[in-house]
Amino acid sequence: MAGMNDRLRPAAPDAGETPAPADPSTSPQHHMSRRPVLLAALVGAGSLAGCSLIPGSSSAGSSPSAKPKAPEPAASSAAPSPTAAASASPSATATATATDGPLAGWSLEEKVGQLMMVGVDAQAPKQSSNEAVDTHHVGNIFIAGRTTAGSQATQKVISSFTSKVGPGTTHATPMLVATDQEGGEVQVLAGSGFSDIPSALDQSAQPRDQLVASARTWGKELADVGVNMNLAPVADLVDIARPASNEPIGRWGREYGHDAATVSSQAGAFAEGMQASKVIPTYKHFPGLGRVKDNTDTSAGVVDSTTNRLPDAAVGVFSNAIAAGAQVIMVSSATYSLIDPSAPAVFSSTIVTDMLRTQMGFSGVVITDDVSAAVQVQDVSAGDRAVRAIRAGCDLVLASADPTVAADMVKALIATARSDPAFAARVDESATRVLNLKKSLQS
Repeated sequence: MAGMNDRLRPAAPDAGETPAPADPSTSPQHHMSRRPVLLAALVGAGSLAGCSLIPGSSSAGSSPSAKPKAPEPAASSAAPSPTAAASASPSATATATATDGPLAGWSLEEKVGQLMMVGVDAQAPKQSSNEAVDTHHVGNIFIAGRTTAGSQATQKVISSFTSKVGPGTTHATPMLVATDQEGGEVQVLAGSGFSDIPSALDQSAQPRDQLVASARTWGKELADVGVNMNLAPVADLVDIARPASNEPIGRWGREYGHDAATVSSQAGAFAEGMQASKVIPTYKHFPGLGRVKDNTDTSAGVVDSTTNRLPDAAVGVFSNAIAAGAQVIMVSSATYSLIDPSAPAVFSSTIVTDMLRTQMGFSGVVITDDVSAAVQVQDVSAGDRAVRAIRAGCDLVLASADPTVAADMVKALIATARSDPAFAARVDESATRVLNLKKSLQS
């Protein structure tokens, strides 16, 4: 869950028995009263990285010792990076480039850093998160896990990273500071200074204008502590007969309704409120996770066999978001057999470049769901995950649940760009999009 991170991870093998979310008719008060029960089961589960709810272990982001094999992405959809990628070191002499425009004077290492977003534990950041910025020029962070420490403590954690911005780390470029503040069971930041946000399903019952106003308040709470990007709203259409059987979304009440018109309207209202408070909303998880059975964070081989291109209603929600001015869209790591059966969406140029960009006209930033610890992609090496995502057309690689893999991802991106001019051009294209997104925060 791109990022509760986008995930609630079960604390034990039988964690799948976590109580299902309240019925849609349940009131927000009753629904929220269940949160302490679920949170107790999620202590230490880390963030739902990207956005799926991973019922999880006590070590957030750590992958299961036995990793089920997911389908190997086809080379034609996203070719793996060279073997040298895994061993290439970004600490080598900076590679100056002759790029014109906004990237003039940037080294390859600095540009690659802009394509990464690394997880930072909201309570106790790992050394690997610090090293990602200090050593590998990573220019964006995701506040992960769960904290009830309140706004002052959260602001202190964030400032310890944003203070690293400078000519030797991020080319003096400010960071995107993201988190998962959906509401309901997916809310990273809590305590003094943060509202107890109802689930998306409960939010959807509010009049649209009221939801815009509520989201503006929630956005201001984020902006006040230094968060400028929210990996929300969930735009997945859960239009199956039993919504609770949809593990990543419906089970937790993360959807804004069960028809496309309601989801578009209410997810759009949430996004509008966030934007009003200078927080960039992220629509997720393209082309939709509302019809799958399993969660890509905890299962391999997750396939959607019904979602297709437009005029499919699930994809239409994202088309509406683009028409409304969406700046960021998150791509899921499920495989869509009717669109591209050869690779998970995050590794598919057919889905990211041909469908989302060319056919649907999206020119903003595409971010992956968490590809650091998601079981769906564990059969691909960390470095190749990053390379395949960028080659497919993604702009930001989210390594939220397990920041220790960020170094390998950076090294692989650099090595591939050095050996492949076409890939180097892709790096420049994505870095430019990320810089333009950051620039929009200043307007």
